[in-house]
Amino acid sequence: MTTPLLICDDSLVARKQMLRALPPDWDVLVSFACDGEECLRYLEADRGHILFLDLNMPVLDGYAVLREIRARDWPTLVIVVSGDIQPEAEQRVRDLGAVQMIRKPLDPAQLQTVLVEFGLYDPSEDRRLAVHPESPDRSTTWHDVLQEQANIAMGQAGDLLARLLGVFVELSVPKVSMLAASELNMALTAGSSHHKWSGVSQGFVGGGLAGEALLLFSDSSVEDMSALLGYQDDNAPHKELEVLMDLSGILAGAFLKGLGEQLHLSPRITPPVVLGTHVTMDDLLHHNSHLWEQMLSIEVSFAVENHNILGNLLLLFTEDSIPRLQETLDYLRPDPEGAS
Repeated sequence: MTTPLLICDDSLVARKQMLRALPPDWDVLVSFACDGEECLRYLEADRGHILFLDLNMPVLDGYAVLREIRARDWPTLVIVVSGDIQPEAEQRVRDLGAVQMIRKPLDPAQLQTVLVEFGLYDPSEDRRLAVHPESPDRSTTWHDVLQEQANIAMGQAGDLLARLLGVFVELSVPKVSMLAASELNMALTAGSSHHKWSGVSQGFVGGGLAGEALLLFSDSSVEDMSALLGYQDDNAPHKELEVLMDLSGILAGAFLKGLGEQLHLSPRITPPVVLGTHVTMDDLLHHNSHLWEQMLSIEVSFAVENHNILGNLLLLFTEDSIPRLQETLDYLRPDPEGAS
């Protein structure tokens, strides 16, 4: 009997990679959901006896979906597939009933091992081709690939910070967009005009790409960051600057490394430079307003749970880098010929 299987991920690239990784002779009927709310509607309609679930999604995240499945006592077998690989994230999804957590980027061999382990698939059985996708989806773009790669890279950066500090890092879905310098300032100052910020910049160049990583912290974050990093002397000179540069080295460094590995590039990263402390976002970003007229922006917001730490990691690519980046990302698309 064909098994209803549901893939829930806000990333079109991730949904297609998941579909491609399924054993081709597995007798399942595959449906797709783009967020947690849509996922619950499919489950309510009995279209997901097996669920591959992402964690960081808009509308309703994976944790909320797991809580709802438990509350309604649905017999859905859930395997989480996520770029958020913090130890605390895995413990939480297991506590909520997920049987396994697989990290992105997805390894088809690992997936098959998990399916065999839970008795969901037996490769020794003689079958014909049997995976039935519910319906075709639109073709992916290089923009889709970059967003998913940024999601994975930020998951790795969040994992590093979580392990070093013994905390849980909450991550947003990355936003990828083309911006003018004036639009960047407007986008980041929206809703934050009454707050003060501190920021650090690290440049990167190599493989035809160049740009800048900006780590921006809300003003109230510094004391909590200092305590977590173990700075004992509150009156030590330059303590605040050292805290900002240490955090930039961890988060921006890990993010750039993770993204570079997926692009098969190793850009050189310059040492961190403090842009300003306790200033408005507009003042903080003033330094780059004249550098490039257009830029490609990746923005991820983050917060440290149970601590007053809130910030944004912003990756800006120069206009000259975009053709090279697009060429590389097109090569990595799951449907490079434009087929769905």
